[in-house]
Amino acid sequence: MICELCLRKVDEHTIHHLIPKSRDGVGKEVVAICKACHGMIHSLFSNWQLARELNTLDQLKKHPDMNRFIHWVGKQDPNKRIKIQQKIQ
Repeated sequence: MICELCLRKVDEHTIHHLIPKSRDGVGKEVVAICKACHGMIHSLFSNWQLARELNTLDQLKKHPDMNRFIHWVGKQDPNKRIKIQQKIQ
């Protein structure tokens, strides 16, 4: 399976709702991404930000913090567990 954000080939993926379910994203567009990218998205951004400002794959890729992470994680072994620290409150 290929992560739609970092484009790494991973054994497992998670489903990310581009508009969070808590913000009326039920039944809306989803993407298949790796656990590292999914963890970083929810570490960096609130559900409000995701619903209002970052609700497409392209917007997520272009955000400077996410872009920096995608560039870094793309060089990592896809089988390596990547620990993500919570950044938002």
